Amino acid sequence: VNLVESGGGSVQPGGSLRLSCTASGFMFVAAYMHWVRQAPGKGLEWVATISPGGGQGNTYYTDCVNGRFTISRDNAKSTLYLQLNSQKPEDTAKYYCAKDRDGKNRGLGTQVNVSS
Repeated sequence: VNLVESGGGSVQPGGSLRLSCTASGFMFVAAYMHWVRQAPGKGLEWVATISPGGGQGNTYYTDCVNGRFTISRDNAKSTLYLQLNSQKPEDTAKYYCAKDRDGKNRGLGTQVNVSS
């Protein structure tokens, strides 16, 4: 399993970012895929999940990001995305894409900082 995240950065509250994750080493199209995050001094937190298969799949979100974040996938490119809108300072964290909801198989992450 190889997962490489990109797209992080620094934004002001209310801003947007789009995170990407390229996957290899497993059958991406058949896998549930997840985003998890870790804020400074805290444990891993599940953020979002997308089901496998064609189209955009079924999506699931933790309550605090529901309506602001959107998870999606491009199976032809073996790429997972997370669109972050209306960001808040509490969204500051390192974001990881993961093959497991608990983050057991995850990439190295990409840092997102939200501050004014």
